[in-house]
Amino acid sequence: MPTRVWQDPHADLRTRLYERLLDKRIVLASGLLDDDAAARLSAQLLMLDAEEEIPIRLELQNLRAELSAALTVMGILDVLRVPVHACVSGEISGPALGVLASCPRRSGYPNASFVIAEPRLHLGGTVTAVTAREQQMTRMLDTLYFKLAEVTGREVDQIREDARRGRTLTTAQAIGYGLIQAQETPGSGLRPGPGRPPGMAGPAAPPEPRPR
Repeated sequence: MPTRVWQDPHADLRTRLYERLLDKRIVLASGLLDDDAAARLSAQLLMLDAEEEIPIRLELQNLRAELSAALTVMGILDVLRVPVHACVSGEISGPALGVLASCPRRSGYPNASFVIAEPRLHLGGTVTAVTAREQQMTRMLDTLYFKLAEVTGREVDQIREDARRGRTLTTAQAIGYGLIQAQETPGSGLRPGPGRPPGMAGPAAPPEPRPR
């Protein structure tokens, strides 16, 4: 019997769309960031960094991430020559916040949400192997929490406790927390006002009170 292969009629359109975004130095990251996706995202960022000394806009849409993949992208962002402006839409959670925190410019759309949460880990094997893996995960988590503490100006222990509780923040609360610096407004990513960095618009919310 002949085999029929169903083609996605929108595949070519999506490819052209992503190519046009890259031409505008806009990178889109959405869904689950695993090791394969992290490799593709890293390649796009490195390519744009090598082409021109023009800022990159990184759109983070409903992004969640495996811990190792997030640390991979964080390492790339830390060594790029050009500044990266990350903008959050939908929900960003867990280790994906490390990707956001590694960008010097950070903003969010009005209805975005930010979930500070521990990553889900699945360990198996011998006792020795599991113990070694747990130690590795602890070191990786420390790297993530230290980055979040660095950009927010908060204590690492507070970040860790908020992650254990699964604390969720609105865009305004994320500004006060220090995760982002501004809220996106209509046209802010296209026509920034005088003296305002591209994509950064609107007054910042007052800092959130710190627990004593």
